[in-house]
Amino acid sequence: MRLKTLGLTSTTAIGLALAILPGQLAAQDTGETLVLDDIVITAEEQVKQALGASTISAEDLEKQPVINDISEIVRRMPGVNLTGNAASGQYGNNRQIDIRGMGPENTLILIDGKPVMSRNAAKMGRAGERDTRGDSNWVAPELIERIEVLRGPSAARYGSGASGGVVNIITKRPDTFTGSVGLSYNSPESSLEGDNVRTNFMLAGPAGERLTFRLTGNYNKQDGDSPELNDAAAGSETAPAGREGVTNKDIGSLLTWQAAEGHEVDFEFNFSRQGNVYVGERGTGGSGEPGSPEDELAQSGATTSRIYRRTLGATHRGDYHFGQSFSYLQWENTRNASICRGAAGANEGTPSFCVDTDGDGVADDFRFDTVTLDNITGKTEWVLPMTLGGRNQTLTLGAEVRHERMSDPTTLVLESPEGGATDAPSKTEQTNIGLYAESNIQWNDRLTLTPALRLDWADTFGFNASPSLNATYRFSDEWSMKVGLARAFKAPNLFQLNPNYRYMSAGGGCQQFDDDAETRPQPIPEWPDSCYIYGNPDLKPETSINAEIGLAYEGFNDINGSFTFFHNDYKNRIAAGDTLIGYDPVTNYRVYIWDNTPKAVVQGLEGNFSMPLGERFAFNANATYMIKSENKENGQPLSLVPKHTINASLDWFATEDLTFTLAATNYGRIKPRTANTSTGIPYDILVERPGYTLFNLSSRWNINDNAVLSAGVTNLFGKEIHRTQRTWDSVTDRSVSDANTFNEPGRAFYISLTSSF
Repeated sequence: MRLKTLGLTSTTAIGLALAILPGQLAAQDTGETLVLDDIVITAEEQVKQALGASTISAEDLEKQPVINDISEIVRRMPGVNLTGNAASGQYGNNRQIDIRGMGPENTLILIDGKPVMSRNAAKMGRAGERDTRGDSNWVAPELIERIEVLRGPSAARYGSGASGGVVNIITKRPDTFTGSVGLSYNSPESSLEGDNVRTNFMLAGPAGERLTFRLTGNYNKQDGDSPELNDAAAGSETAPAGREGVTNKDIGSLLTWQAAEGHEVDFEFNFSRQGNVYVGERGTGGSGEPGSPEDELAQSGATTSRIYRRTLGATHRGDYHFGQSFSYLQWENTRNASICRGAAGANEGTPSFCVDTDGDGVADDFRFDTVTLDNITGKTEWVLPMTLGGRNQTLTLGAEVRHERMSDPTTLVLESPEGGATDAPSKTEQTNIGLYAESNIQWNDRLTLTPALRLDWADTFGFNASPSLNATYRFSDEWSMKVGLARAFKAPNLFQLNPNYRYMSAGGGCQQFDDDAETRPQPIPEWPDSCYIYGNPDLKPETSINAEIGLAYEGFNDINGSFTFFHNDYKNRIAAGDTLIGYDPVTNYRVYIWDNTPKAVVQGLEGNFSMPLGERFAFNANATYMIKSENKENGQPLSLVPKHTINASLDWFATEDLTFTLAATNYGRIKPRTANTSTGIPYDILVERPGYTLFNLSSRWNINDNAVLSAGVTNLFGKEIHRTQRTWDSVTDRSVSDANTFNEPGRAFYISLTSSF
């Protein structure tokens, strides 16, 4: 029996797979073979864990099934965590994929090589947080062929939002008539935690001489936690909320036309509805007082947010005698409808009455407000193998356009406690055009060089250049090294750019200037320390210089491993509340703007190790250690990430068809911020989250050629980690969050069955 460990397949593949992987990611790998001289690189031969790259196969997804969101398994890759966009802890249980500590918005999510940007329809708050689960839950795990994770400098070529890395979700594309049905159920041991049930189907096959089709559907319901889940840990009647529930309903269709030999055209349409199950979450991490409107919503498990996502696209893949091409045009429409919410202070993000139904001047009912985001993306990429100067190389040329347009009629206006408002335009847009070139040069038998350059122009910030250089060197048949250096960027988002976007703070996030006491107009007395934060059309893109150096080994007894040091210098980071521009004409509150701030730094180590243990066992492990992740101006953390993360698994291949896996993850301590990131005022010493370890036991049984059964126990020893109450800070006389901002669910039992025909 052949053991399928997470290792390197050949020494030659190390250098060339690392060099070619970026181009294959963008080109929506379809299983086609790319030939360079006499060396063949296929998806099956690429390393599953390598320097800066990881692959999660469909078999991995069956062996350790995803309960609700693929972020659950992506987080187990080296260099990956789940975090929010800041160290504030807001919306703590809505964590997203964060690669190398650069934040979720610097992780670019792709589906079949096309960007997914629906999360940008969620309002951005003062600390940079959004009430969003991210974009990793639009495809059912049973419909995924593999997930490719690209980290570090190689990701810089993908344009805005890829400074940390890229996650490319590759869907299944059967070429013969195939049908499949998947069923999954997860039952927590605790009655305070929500169950999960998922069912999906796929039907695909020929639809004529030159046509093939694919039809998919998915229903996924994750019940919300009880509003009382964290009561005991918080010791308060207003304990923070547990994990919100979510219900996904997805339908997708794909028609592929074999236009000519070597030329395929896809026509694709997808529709998804994602609704939450409200359990009391609000931006500050608290929950509603007993009997309050938001508490009643939480107790009833109401839906307070509905996201509708549609995509319509056409894709062409061409195979020519001189190379290959991948081109597409896609429209992504997102409508984010949520109950109107509190705008500032302790009420931030809290569902609140906003409709006066009986005309008495007092709001007594809810209303759904909708943000509409349209993203039109187009791309063409050409992969051209050639020999130049006697050296084999692959030249990749590409062009990309992204147009974003957002309509937000409720928050893109000036609102004040006295009801003042303007007739400001409710729409904002941005167009970005990128051109890039990359060459994978086989310099000699040992050295592969990958220089690249991307040039972007946006109608909001002008030109930006993103050069990169990666090199892979083979010292011997066992040892290789990779060195990379790149400049990456992230464009300002549409909320930050629009001067009509008004965000209000009740004072806790307002920088106070003593030298304006005499010139400042007298503010209204209700909230004298409050301020507004306006969008800024003059923002520059965030940039980072990303560097890495790594060493990989593949040798004796199929032992494989790699070790990488990475360092990212973060410049022009966009933050709110530091730049005072004047006073609001209605309230006389101070007015600040989103602005580019000084430097930040992210630095860390990551590595992996795998080896077979005899004929029936295999061991795999990876680790991430964060050396630094801080704003260099004030020393505050950029996000709440563990100091270290260690993932390990032991596979037992009991028979050809039955595999058991014991997996463990150890998370290091998480330190809280020590000062208000906007005002710089120090807090009392806040509580850090101590380290902890979670164990999972899973099994995978190939019943026959057409059926796979998976079952297991997550959090085997029932280590429950609760979210605790916010701490009262005596220095600022305000309530602030410590590092205990999210829940780790307790022991749960799952079973899933996938059957095909």
